Amino acid sequence: MNKNTKELWRALKFTLISLSAGIIQILSFTLLNEFVFGEEGAAWSHFIALVLSVIWNFTINRKVTFKSSNNIVKSMLLVALFYVFFTPASTFFMDFATKQGWNEYLVEVINMIANFVLEYLFTRFVVYRNSCDTAEKD
Repeated sequence: MNKNTKELWRALKFTLISLSAGIIQILSFTLLNEFVFGEEGAAWSHFIALVLSVIWNFTINRKVTFKSSNNIVKSMLLVALFYVFFTPASTFFMDFATKQGWNEYLVEVINMIANFVLEYLFTRFVVYRNSCDTAEKD
């Protein structure tokens, strides 16, 4: 398989796995927003839902998409570094936009799309830059 085809396939796998993480995120956001925190707590609903989806996405993508033999702790710390910046920014955006009257579900979807694109780029070109396809086959 040539390099371009391999990268396209990798991006497709990341997309499909991210869709499953997106389902986890939107379901947990909805449950928390509707039954726990309410509209006034949309930022908390977003934060908790984001953490749940990140754990899922990291775990599956490391093994399936990137097939990396990188040290798991190092990889997790690098992903955590991404979220040190993304989480406050997206949570602030959720809080600010909903206080301006934006629908919290629209803001959540905007955050999810930004997360998807930025996380793929960061994960592929920073976290697993030189270690894609280095894990031993099962």
